[in-house]
Amino acid sequence: MPKLSKASASSRQEFPGFTESYEQELGDWTVSIERDFVDMDLAPFFKGAPDDECQAHHLGYVVTGTFSIRRHDGVTETFEAGDAFVIEPGHVPVMSAGGEFVAFTPTAEAKEQTAVMMPNIVRFAQEQGIELPGLTTPA
Repeated sequence: MPKLSKASASSRQEFPGFTESYEQELGDWTVSIERDFVDMDLAPFFKGAPDDECQAHHLGYVVTGTFSIRRHDGVTETFEAGDAFVIEPGHVPVMSAGGEFVAFTPTAEAKEQTAVMMPNIVRFAQEQGIELPGLTTPA
């Protein structure tokens, strides 16, 4: 049976001072272990997605700290350590310093969101002077 740990993850994305994420496709799911170092609204990263919001479903569990989302209706939901969550499409993640969570996202949806987010993430990194090895300038 497939499994994921930080040590075994096929993908590690580190954005120094902001977040680190360990990710791998397991069957039809993309599993992520994410740790956040700052409080940050991720709305700018979803620019270009329908309604400029994440359109993926997520199941997850908060390991430490908190993790929040702002729903399409403007309501913010905060999940705390020990909470399991189900998030529907039409939301924006809000990072919390010290938060760590595990998320399960249907792989097809994860790939669609990544295609929208990556040019925005690269642009943000360039503006902040953050080096992201292996990533190129957005078109």
